[in-house]
Amino acid sequence: MLNLHKFVCENNVLLLFMIKIIYPAFKYRIKEEENKEIIFDEIRKQWVRLTPEEWVRQNMIQFLLQVPKYPAALFSIEKEIKLGELRKRCDIIVYKESAPWMIIECKEHNVPINEKTLQQILRYHQALPVPYICLTNGTDVYLFEKTNNSFIEIKNFPS
Repeated sequence: MLNLHKFVCENNVLLLFMIKIIYPAFKYRIKEEENKEIIFDEIRKQWVRLTPEEWVRQNMIQFLLQVPKYPAALFSIEKEIKLGELRKRCDIIVYKESAPWMIIECKEHNVPINEKTLQQILRYHQALPVPYICLTNGTDVYLFEKTNNSFIEIKNFPS
């Protein structure tokens, strides 16, 4: 079932169709260290603090690996980009043919996907132009394809 949302962005009206995805089962490696939970990131091959946003990121990574079957070697996690003088980190970048192909911005569950989060990923897109952008808070997933000078919503992850 699709829920229809509407955002206005830079004089263009974007209709957003939320994609409902089912996260695949995965045996996450989680442990406690210094009274904090940490999770093993299969892409970065390291233990990271298990924050609410990290939980969304790890579930999204497993979805991308297992459902559209994007190869792990094409992922970059928390890649630093420059926005003017600022340095920011993209949650997930997927590459295709050695070029950035998709930016995925993950938010924790209680952060709504709205105009503010949309503007954030559009700023990342200015620094790192890609054909696809995705926003998620784990429950809501929005996916866009760049066509000409605008983005259109799409309902399935591209191959």
